[in-house]
Amino acid sequence: MNYNTGKPNHIEDYLARLHTGQWFGWSDSKNKIYNNLIIHDNSKTKPTEQECIDGLANLQIEYDNRIAQEVANKQSALNKLKALGLNDAEIKSIIG
Repeated sequence: MNYNTGKPNHIEDYLARLHTGQWFGWSDSKNKIYNNLIIHDNSKTKPTEQECIDGLANLQIEYDNRIAQEVANKQSALNKLKALGLNDAEIKSIIG
């Protein structure tokens, strides 16, 4: 999953991280549920439904933690700039 596209929200986001290439697909591309998951690559095993659920949940937690850290880093940087004596207008002029 490309982190620039937003929070992972489907087991497909998890599956895409397990292996490279087109190793999986869907028997019904309009209904991407676990029961329609098919494996194209015989060297790969189909993860269990619970593994997909847990994997997606972990990706979501990682994403949320990364976003929270970015917010905390920005606030820390703003606090440091203010401690150096810059006012809000000056800070806005350099960070946009």
